[in-house]
Amino acid sequence: MSLFLTVPPNVVQAIRAFRVAELQEEAARLGQHFLYVHCANTLTKQQVCQRIGEAFFFPKPACKNFDALRTSVTETIHKAGPQPGFIVVIEQLPNTQKFDREARESLLDVFRDAADFWAEKKVPFRVFYSFE
Repeated sequence: MSLFLTVPPNVVQAIRAFRVAELQEEAARLGQHFLYVHCANTLTKQQVCQRIGEAFFFPKPACKNFDALRTSVTETIHKAGPQPGFIVVIEQLPNTQKFDREARESLLDVFRDAADFWAEKKVPFRVFYSFE
């Protein structure tokens, strides 16, 4: 039975009742990429972008800002060839003066845009996140 009976194939949502290990197992079961990043101890937009880029093995330019990150999660991966789908977990997004609610929403918009991009290509792209 799929862990995702009530989860659309292209979505960005809080991790809530899901556990990281279960999501990783489901990615393996579905033959999809599992991308995980733990953002604890990051304070700024640049640090968050850098942590995500490093965790996802993106080239350094992808780690600089939200626009570069958006390009990496969409066009760069798409150019690498056919994709089986993605389960992305972003844990412990900071809640700091330099990474406030607006910055968090901007980051989540990057992943919402990516979910839309992959939906058009009929590729599942599920993102689960949590805050510190």
